[in-house]
Amino acid sequence: MDKDMIYAAVIAFLLNIVVSPFMIPILHKLKFGQNVRSDGPETHLKKSGTPTMGGIIILTSIFITSLLFFPNNKELQSILFITFGFGLIGFADDYIKVVKKRSLGLTAIQKLLSQLIVTIIFAYLLRFYIGIDTQVLIPFSNGLLFDLGPIYYPLLIFGVLGVVNAVNLTDGLDGLAASVTVLIATFFAIVAFAYGNGADVFAAAVAGSLLGFLLFNSHPAKVFMGDTGSLALGGFVAAISFMLRMPLFILIVGLIYVIENLSVIIQVISFKLTRKRIFKMAPIHHHFELSGWEETKVVSVFAVVTAIMCLIGLIAI
Repeated sequence: MDKDMIYAAVIAFLLNIVVSPFMIPILHKLKFGQNVRSDGPETHLKKSGTPTMGGIIILTSIFITSLLFFPNNKELQSILFITFGFGLIGFADDYIKVVKKRSLGLTAIQKLLSQLIVTIIFAYLLRFYIGIDTQVLIPFSNGLLFDLGPIYYPLLIFGVLGVVNAVNLTDGLDGLAASVTVLIATFFAIVAFAYGNGADVFAAAVAGSLLGFLLFNSHPAKVFMGDTGSLALGGFVAAISFMLRMPLFILIVGLIYVIENLSVIIQVISFKLTRKRIFKMAPIHHHFELSGWEETKVVSVFAVVTAIMCLIGLIAI
């Protein structure tokens, strides 16, 4: 493994564990506390007031680490843009909800337009700055590339927004989004290194930062990442998958994201059509909680599933 990747992971990890003890009390003092859904599991009520917007810590460690490898690395520069672009949208949403006390944060139109702008700029960087064409890698095809032609960019927009939303939905239990995403970041770091793609050090930095964040975000969480973190991580996962021509692999390594997203879609459609719910609560991690699973068990099982799917993903290349 490339030494730069190891350096990036270790530096981001150390920065996170150094910054977190200082930042968490500041977030608490500023009363950037989590608002807990009243219709959610009763065990979550005690989480009310826990500092959120911890994504600031994750992004800070990733940004500082990235500066060490920033020059002459177009892949890192581009993926840094979309990660921080979505992180900024998440920060605005968190700020409005937590500080301005508006429960909905940004309006649906504001979110969609801002996310579209970031995604379209990324698509431009992908094509004209890095030089990625419209081919995608087909899983289990022994390296076969298929040219999507004109449908590539609509797929990119749909895929990026879908992944970002899915990661956001996954961030509902202590350490869940971070545990799942650290494994996916490690998968893409390995693949990027194997392909000689400059995004490998960025993916390693994300993995290292999330490992450090989990020390404070695992149950019982001392801080939540908020939309600042979850949207940024969603942007990262989506961006690196397209950068490596592997958006279809999200269906494999990001299976938990897919299931979380589908559970909400199925729940909404079922209720609107039949006035009945398929799950006790959506996203599906809450269904398992209400079925008697401990929060830590849900996180562990989802992380194990992701680890297995990442191994399958490596086989599928």
